[in-house]
Amino acid sequence: MHKSCLITLPFALMASSAIAQTVNVYNWSDYIAEDTIEQFEAQTGISVNYDVFDSNEIVEAKLLAGNSGYDVVVPSGFFLERQIPLGLFQPLDKSKLPNLANLDPEITARVAEHDPGNEYAVTYMWGTTGLGYDIGAVTERLGEDGPLESWDMLFDPEIAAKLADCGIAALDAPVEMVAIALNYLGLDPNSEDPADLEAAEELYASVRPYIRYFHSSQYISDLANGEVCLSVGYSGDVFIAVDRAAEADRGVEVTYVIPTEGASLWFDMMAIPADAPNPEAAHAFINFILEPEISAGITNYVWYANPNAAADAFVDPEILADPAIYPTEAVMANLFAPKARTPGYDRLLTRAWTRIKTGQ
Repeated sequence: MHKSCLITLPFALMASSAIAQTVNVYNWSDYIAEDTIEQFEAQTGISVNYDVFDSNEIVEAKLLAGNSGYDVVVPSGFFLERQIPLGLFQPLDKSKLPNLANLDPEITARVAEHDPGNEYAVTYMWGTTGLGYDIGAVTERLGEDGPLESWDMLFDPEIAAKLADCGIAALDAPVEMVAIALNYLGLDPNSEDPADLEAAEELYASVRPYIRYFHSSQYISDLANGEVCLSVGYSGDVFIAVDRAAEADRGVEVTYVIPTEGASLWFDMMAIPADAPNPEAAHAFINFILEPEISAGITNYVWYANPNAAADAFVDPEILADPAIYPTEAVMANLFAPKARTPGYDRLLTRAWTRIKTGQ
């Protein structure tokens, strides 16, 4: 399934190696092909310092502290949206990004809601936040006719109680997790009404005894090895678990579903911090990622959709045809994109999330 990719880079990208020799990249964990960095270094002569994180909050804290030392960071769109007015990023020099021409205009238009005019960031990958589960363990407890494509598996106390023994995990991502709860309750997922937040908190309180932990990356291995049987998860991360479970061949079969009630749609954005040490190298790295074969190679490895229309020809047909990765128009219409939160609401959300996680 995982293929290496050969590319031909434009002369301008090759020339960048003479200007900057190191690029410092901060990206999500398990989110790049095995050979992407190696190819970039070989083609450009620019070395890569590559660090990983597993939550938007971590990235934001580093950016707000200043002098992060990173040249490229990859926050989600709804965090980028509130970070731009704070002056945390520098505008892109689009003359150094000729591969912007490869982007899908529909995706570009959607992310412009976070980054007006697409001035500060370029989409890296995009996906959904839904449910990953161990087919055997869950159907054994809920039956073949159980609500296997519904958030009921998490939010209905009677159903969640049946899965508690095999393990339920949730993301430690307050903006998304509360938005998911609000949507499930029939409320605006981007509501900042304190009463709505209280309703979401009460919903979590009703199932908190059945949630084993909140973590934004541990569930990948735990789903794959049968340590948990249900997890809220990012689409591509769950597909990593699918792959690992199949390779381990221990009788665990994992699947990913976008629940029928709707799910979170997000875009992870490559941006250059305002104080980036090497913005020239940052532009070279971003442009490299936008090469069709490179974008496709990452998608083929991590099973996340990319925003690169020119890459479709190189994406594995199995992935391109999977509606859980590239949703149909009907499913897309049922997805919601989290928005930036105001500072006042963010403080309420942080306190509520602490109570949700601690069960107090």
